[in-house]
Amino acid sequence: MHSQASFTARAAATVQNVPGLSPEEMDRVSEQTFQRYTSGGLGKRKGKGVAIVWFRNDLRVLDNEALFRAWVSSEAILPVYCVDPRLFGTTHYFGLPKTGDLRAQFIIECLTDLKKNLVKRGLDLLIQHGKPEEVIPYLAKAFKAHTVYAHKETCSEEVKVEKLVTKNLQEFVLPSSGGLGNEPQSINATKLELVWGSTMYHINDLPFDCESLPDVYTQFRKSVESKSKVRNCIRLPTSFGPPPEVGDWGHVPQVTELGLQQEKVSKGMKFIGGESAALGRVHDYFWKKDLLKVYKETRNGMLGPDYSTKFSPWLASGSLSPRLIYEEVKRYEKERQSNDSTYWVLFELIWRDYFRFLSIKQGNLLFQAGGPRKVNINWSQDQTMFDAWRQGQTGYPLIDANMKELATTGFMSNRGRQIVCSFLVRDMGIDWRMGAEWFETCLLDYDPCSNYGNWTYGAGVGNDPREDRYFSIPKQAQNYDHEGEFVAYWLPELRALPREKRHSPGMMYLKPIVALKHGYTKKTGDSKMAFSSRRGRPEDNRRKRHGDGRTY
Repeated sequence: MHSQASFTARAAATVQNVPGLSPEEMDRVSEQTFQRYTSGGLGKRKGKGVAIVWFRNDLRVLDNEALFRAWVSSEAILPVYCVDPRLFGTTHYFGLPKTGDLRAQFIIECLTDLKKNLVKRGLDLLIQHGKPEEVIPYLAKAFKAHTVYAHKETCSEEVKVEKLVTKNLQEFVLPSSGGLGNEPQSINATKLELVWGSTMYHINDLPFDCESLPDVYTQFRKSVESKSKVRNCIRLPTSFGPPPEVGDWGHVPQVTELGLQQEKVSKGMKFIGGESAALGRVHDYFWKKDLLKVYKETRNGMLGPDYSTKFSPWLASGSLSPRLIYEEVKRYEKERQSNDSTYWVLFELIWRDYFRFLSIKQGNLLFQAGGPRKVNINWSQDQTMFDAWRQGQTGYPLIDANMKELATTGFMSNRGRQIVCSFLVRDMGIDWRMGAEWFETCLLDYDPCSNYGNWTYGAGVGNDPREDRYFSIPKQAQNYDHEGEFVAYWLPELRALPREKRHSPGMMYLKPIVALKHGYTKKTGDSKMAFSSRRGRPEDNRRKRHGDGRTY
């Protein structure tokens, strides 16, 4: 792709910020967006007392229903974020770091920006170190809060914390002010009110409950598109203040305070955390560069910031609402043009919704070796092989370049993710959960639903039994990095080779760690097409039917 070659030339020795706006321009775009969603006609607050907003994976002010409900129901809001030590522990099966250095830094930037945006609107953000089930009930008692508002999560670790918060809140009771004379006062526990706010389509608007969710994405998509509507983004009051009296609001921690290393992106893309950056990226991609109109044609790229939207890190942290993206797409269609590309961004946001709802139906099967289909496969857990994969030392340039990008930036293209998953599982025979947990460590856009949903699909243990996603490396290289620009960018030792040799460098590179199941034919050296063992379709044809698993 020409854009890949130009990116390589520009970025050989530089880091590309995403979004590529100055701090002043990001602030200007952010304020303009806030103004569009602010309404002075929301009326006066009629609530009493204090409400707590417990921020989790919803690090935004715009279209944050938990924050809005707290404002409506109270005289004062206490916004809280708990730095939970468990987030910086180890993964469930293989003991990898649960949150890597780069994602930790991204979350810190998100918190810094959230605090700034709350202060601008009359509040602040109380930063507390500790487990939410201990911190939140303590604060509820100290501030006599009547309700704690938070966004609902769906996976077991997060749901367990919600239940513990509810249980511990019930131990602290508040006397109501309803007693008169000698009448006994009623006793009320602080409530935890969980709000749905992580998907484009609201869970209550689905044409089925999650237990009856279709096992095939296409059925889900057609059903919601025909029977459900996307709700409007919530309007903001001009001010959320005043906050309650707080002696010490705490500070956003440094990475080193979390027991991690300060790591700077040295090459490739540096994503800037926070709602302001998220809104800046939407503006930059949709409006300034006008790239939305060609998204469907470019989305399979692998090099540079502009082949795809790159919204996923902000969606995962909750710095960006999927409904806001929907409204911006619709505004673009009205003001500029509507085509397959504008629809395809929404198509992939529906994939993201699907994985979130699927996590409710599947429960912990999503994280088990046999997956939702309970497939019995004797996976290898060979540590040497796995280490070669994660360190980008397999001897296959396309795999190694993608893995080095992941380790260096915390990001990998959608195309790359599918290729490295297929290689780990089908060519190396390694337990897919090892790959999923390494992605959990590294990805800026990690969320359990999309990550493990995509890995179960890629490993052939996911919901749809018709899928058999083998990706032929030679064919993928030919189609998506024909000039070898991507591999030469991440593996500079290949740059001196002729372009046609970069994907098969022979003795000029590492010896391949395994033979490919579907490699080059002996006669011609051309790549074989990888066919589904069940349906006989090349993987690219299947992908055209199914699309991506999320918006990258």
